[in-house]
Amino acid sequence: MSQEQILNEVKYKTALHMLNTMLEAGMLTLSEYRRIDEMNRISFSPDLAGVYT
Repeated sequence: MSQEQILNEVKYKTALHMLNTMLEAGMLTLSEYRRIDEMNRISFSPDLAGVYT
């Protein structure tokens, strides 16, 4: 895995953690959470996205 891909994995995992926090706090609906997660998967292209869910 390249350094760039590792960085993308870290960025995606960080974004996912923030999304989970916002969902738990009631700041997002489940629908919004899923939509934003999909956009993050496109933006960061994480190879390990399936492991995180």
